[in-house]
Amino acid sequence: MEIHSPLQSTRLFYCAPMASSKQVATMRELNPRTTKLEFFGVPGTLFLVFALPIVPYALFFSCSEENGGCPPHNLWDLAQSLTHQLSTAEGWRLLWDTKAFVAFIGWLVYLVICWAILPGDWVQGTELRDGTRKQYKINALQTMLLTLGLVAGTIHNFGPQSFTFLYEHYLGFITSTTVFSYVLSLLLYYLSFRGEKLVALSANSGYHIHDFWLGRELNPTIGSLDLKTFLELRPGMIGWVLLNISAACEQAVRRGGSITDSMALVLVFQTLYVFDALYNEPALFTTMDVVSEGLGVMLTFGDLTWLPMTYSLQARYLAFNHVELGHYLVGAIVFVKVLGYWIFRSSNGEKDDFRNGKNPKNLSFMETKRGTRLLTSGWWGVSRHPNYMGDLIMALSWCLPTGFNTPITYFYPCYFLVLLIHRQRRDDEACQKKYGDDWTEYKKRVPYRIFPYIY
Repeated sequence: MEIHSPLQSTRLFYCAPMASSKQVATMRELNPRTTKLEFFGVPGTLFLVFALPIVPYALFFSCSEENGGCPPHNLWDLAQSLTHQLSTAEGWRLLWDTKAFVAFIGWLVYLVICWAILPGDWVQGTELRDGTRKQYKINALQTMLLTLGLVAGTIHNFGPQSFTFLYEHYLGFITSTTVFSYVLSLLLYYLSFRGEKLVALSANSGYHIHDFWLGRELNPTIGSLDLKTFLELRPGMIGWVLLNISAACEQAVRRGGSITDSMALVLVFQTLYVFDALYNEPALFTTMDVVSEGLGVMLTFGDLTWLPMTYSLQARYLAFNHVELGHYLVGAIVFVKVLGYWIFRSSNGEKDDFRNGKNPKNLSFMETKRGTRLLTSGWWGVSRHPNYMGDLIMALSWCLPTGFNTPITYFYPCYFLVLLIHRQRRDDEACQKKYGDDWTEYKKRVPYRIFPYIY
């Protein structure tokens, strides 16, 4: 799961071969049967489908003021209490929050309206296997700016207590987004068998749980609205920022109107990260998610639940743990953030320039038998994924403002490290198939995968 979507913000390059636009093929030829299963096949995807939704709940209950802190003083008592609660129908009903569900559906409707009416350029995506190119409307950043303007006006006119709803109904939003993502994934999986559609090469195995997890149809759309790119950047990414703001408002209410320097850092860091992702919206259309993945549980749950409900953990923690850092610690954490962003943005800039036929830094490269070129200097000579390294450093900077009294707030960089190592290995395998011996030679020239001298 690109649980991150992110879920997104992670700029990934795609190495699988593409068909020529002049190629004429039947849909059967374009959609060959998947022979190599992902995520350890049926057992692995079965586990992920049923076990992964537990994680956001576990993070909520293990880092909650109502349950005794972060973590609770007695985890065993909490586990017994939750087990007893979920052994009854009434206990399960407590996880459901109708107000949260209605608010979430309203949020999706609002975002669709913004996509439809706000101005934005239409751009072409990467050529697909059938020779076609999808058209995408770019206005995610405009949507975010409008939304933040409305939120700022609300808080200015009615005070911080007017925007604590998201914080107060956090558990309900976990349930609402989870239920919606699974229902949507089931519907999309069913519709993927209706008519002739381009399917993901990795999710046409015939094993339903495996293909349901990955997503079978490559580019499901409603009219001209591409669902995959819409979900990648809008509901979860912008929603993440709103959850953070709601947590900050909760802290401000408790503190008489002010927030701590630690909360301010989390707000600024993570909002800038989302702003950067939306500003660079066109970069999304060349990522592995868009070019090669289908839209299944992996992406829908990742975009709608995992990203906003786990990435906002630091702000939620700080809402009831008012950490004051002081000038020196703030300066040190800002340095870590700036370092990560510099590596992330400059390495992506080198890659984007090179892809567009520019080489302003006169970087060295190697020619391949396919007639393409691979960078072997600059950041891309330091490691094969320097952007991942920058992303991970930034992820650490988001957690440092919470201090070191709990390991739970450091869940994100730990999870993100596992995710990016998995993505790196998938990229490496795809590029080995594409470039063959040239990729073997490239790995000799650039031996480090993410961290130089470490991995």
